[in-house]
Amino acid sequence: MDCRKPDTALEHYKQFINEAPINPSLATYRVMIKGLVDNDRFEKAMELKEEMSAKGFKPDPVIYHYLMSGCVKNGNSDGVFELYEELKEKVGGEVVDGVVIGGLMKGYFLKGMEEEAMQCYQEIKYKKMTAVAYNSVLDALKNNGKFEDALKLFDEMLKEHEPPKRLSVNLGSFNVIVDGYCRERKFEKAIETFRRMEDYKCVPDDLSYNVLIEQLCKNGMLERGEELSREMSEKRVNPDEYTYSLLMDACIENNRPDDAVGYFKKMIDSGLRPNQAVYDRLVAGLVQSGKVDEAKSLFDIMVKKLKMNVAGYQFMMKSLSDVGRLDDVLKIVDEMLDEEARVLFNEDFEEFVKGELRKGGREDDLAKLVEEKERLKAEAKAREIAEMEEGRRRQRESIELAMRKTGIRWNKDGEGEGSKDAEVISASGGEDSAGDSTSTSQELQLEVEHGNDADKGQVI
Repeated sequence: MDCRKPDTALEHYKQFINEAPINPSLATYRVMIKGLVDNDRFEKAMELKEEMSAKGFKPDPVIYHYLMSGCVKNGNSDGVFELYEELKEKVGGEVVDGVVIGGLMKGYFLKGMEEEAMQCYQEIKYKKMTAVAYNSVLDALKNNGKFEDALKLFDEMLKEHEPPKRLSVNLGSFNVIVDGYCRERKFEKAIETFRRMEDYKCVPDDLSYNVLIEQLCKNGMLERGEELSREMSEKRVNPDEYTYSLLMDACIENNRPDDAVGYFKKMIDSGLRPNQAVYDRLVAGLVQSGKVDEAKSLFDIMVKKLKMNVAGYQFMMKSLSDVGRLDDVLKIVDEMLDEEARVLFNEDFEEFVKGELRKGGREDDLAKLVEEKERLKAEAKAREIAEMEEGRRRQRESIELAMRKTGIRWNKDGEGEGSKDAEVISASGGEDSAGDSTSTSQELQLEVEHGNDADKGQVI
């Protein structure tokens, strides 16, 4: 689910449910529900919660924490409190696990009830708090104007942290604080906090780097972001699609289109698959920078890899027509009509192309191109039919030749008949005639096989 492919994950989950001899575990449901919430599939996540209940699983505070986070993400404060009340009812009263405190605080903040949110915050001293639980509270404080309180809590968490006995911080804790410092525009503090991760046995991963790179790039510090991206490779942390797209977007914003293309190509060379949105942003940036040639080259590379959508085709065509390159517009149409993209070329698309060609007085060229493509298509079909007929004719000749050698002729119905001499030989019986018959059959089979080999691939 971390790769943002919820549909693929759901397919594997269904296969597991239908074919595996065991039931899914609590860990499976946690992964699935968190992934669905993170990928904006909240309703499906709620369905899995109900499925868990039907299968007899005990209510899990961590899963309710994920679902409450989903409600916050959707701006549904009432949903937060409904989930909390449901959990209280299922556990028979007080919820001891502090993992839901952060969600409750966010629900209160959403309602503008700051005092209630901070009262809820005070309850953490009476709850069972894990690193995940603390992180949710840190996030609630950071996002609602209480970053100083978040810093105080973070210091307490660091003091409590005594691995392996007590794990009160993890990568997520540092990520929240780094992001908070960046929002306060205290970038040196953010970098300093990032560097402290390893002191607490927290090795930064791609997400940790991306949090800091994103904030640096968005705040005019692209060079510092690029330094961090190079550091990732040195520390064997692989940049992901998001890392490269952050750097690409920042290069476009900083009028460095060539470097933006470089990051896009690195993404592809690394075996990653940029989506249509990333491609669209890069092409738009190139066109805006006057680099239509580079945009067209990128289009030629990605058109098949992405299965380009209508907007992608039309943006490229319009960009070309705006600089008078109508031949290239027609060439794209020509290629579309030869490939799977032909299905996109409907009446609306045709009208769009006509409008672009009309700028240069070449509207009629589209009709000529379509007519020529239809003519070539008809000729190709006719050749295919002629080749098939020729193949049938040659195979018939091969079979007839083989039959004549055995004394068999075609009757008026196209069926083979034996000659009188053949009938006499056959009627005489005996070993010789049986041997001849066997030999003749083998010769016939050989002739037919040779005929088939000569015309392999043709249909009778």
